[in-house]
Amino acid sequence: MSTISRKLQTQKRHKRLRRYLSGTAQKPRLAVFRSNNHIYAQVIDDEAQNTLCSASTLDKDLRPSLKAGGGSCDASTAVGELLAKRALVKGIEQVVFDRGGNLYHGRVKALADAARKAGLQF
Repeated sequence: MSTISRKLQTQKRHKRLRRYLSGTAQKPRLAVFRSNNHIYAQVIDDEAQNTLCSASTLDKDLRPSLKAGGGSCDASTAVGELLAKRALVKGIEQVVFDRGGNLYHGRVKALADAARKAGLQF
């Protein structure tokens, strides 16, 4: 009996999700990647294979204001707000949420809630 690593389980879930999720120019995909120390989010047009805007805990604009580093729910909230502001400046109001195979819980949920509160619809 073989044990499947947590990363492999996440990758399998993401592959399953991507069968149904796709971003267009009118409604791009908000993709989230979560590592142990940081969180990254991108708004992607899959048809043109183009990243429209992105934000992460490594951003120069955000890094000085983070108190607990990049691996906290507060950091995820800040990334969600920053991404929503950048998307709204580019005229993007609606997105499809891609949780990247992660459970909709904790830092991923905090990012999504902050993006919704800042004006993105999904």
